[in-house]
Amino acid sequence: MNIAYLILAHRHPEQLSRLVHQLRSPNVDMFVHIDAQVDIDPFLRVVGSDVQFLAKRIPIYWGDYSLISAALVLMEAALAAPRRYDYLVLISGADYPLRSTTEIESFFIENNGIQFIDSVAMPSEAAAKPLSRLTTYKGRPGPLGWCSGKGRRLFGGLGLMEKGRDYKKYFGELTPYAGNQWWALTRDACIYVQKFVADNPRIMKFYENTHVPDEMVFQTILANSPFRPNMRRSLTYSDWSRGGANPSEIGERHIAMFRANPRLRIDGIYGAGELLFCRKVMDTTISDQLAVMIQQRNPGR
Repeated sequence: MNIAYLILAHRHPEQLSRLVHQLRSPNVDMFVHIDAQVDIDPFLRVVGSDVQFLAKRIPIYWGDYSLISAALVLMEAALAAPRRYDYLVLISGADYPLRSTTEIESFFIENNGIQFIDSVAMPSEAAAKPLSRLTTYKGRPGPLGWCSGKGRRLFGGLGLMEKGRDYKKYFGELTPYAGNQWWALTRDACIYVQKFVADNPRIMKFYENTHVPDEMVFQTILANSPFRPNMRRSLTYSDWSRGGANPSEIGERHIAMFRANPRLRIDGIYGAGELLFCRKVMDTTISDQLAVMIQQRNPGR
């Protein structure tokens, strides 16, 4: 079982180094995209040479299409690599595994062919995925994007332009879906995504001016594809219990929960399933505790 980890990172080089160290395996390769707005040198200094840092770097903005662009660049690099990967796994540089590399590889062998990606049809009040993410025009970062967004609001207020966007004119028969950003997809599913993106520039252009497209694009493509019957919830644990736009950082209380549940499972709006990773791990002392937990469960490895 060959696995390619596609890692999006923009800060905390030491944490990325710990993540890479924990994921290393003869059957694993790692592809890393560093936000073009930050200095890559600190990452290069602490992360081993066995990791492929992408030369093509994109400036990343929260809730923006740039996250889709970066994920697609990572996907392209992995699919073009000499090794044929069975799974491509999109994670953040602030993630950390909950299981050993051997256990993770065994999990993918046992579940080969399953697409692990959170997905619900929009709108979904329970998942906080309203249709306004599609129907409201969102300008891109920068002066031109700001002007285009402001201009649309002005003309819409004057009745000279429709205030809402009719996504159905772009999507046709496609049903919009949404979920969380992180996923683990088979090689065939990723090739399908690549082809969809290439064949549907009008839909992708529409997504450029939507809010948080990184939580919609891959879900919509795959949930309207032959891969839909084999879609299951994602493998990443995030704690949204405190509300807000970002999950809580992983802390001592989470460590206690992980220790008490060696095969952590969750059941919710995206269905039931095991979890292999957690985010956000922002403290090296926390990642060190997770490393010890994994080692204690796998003595001699």
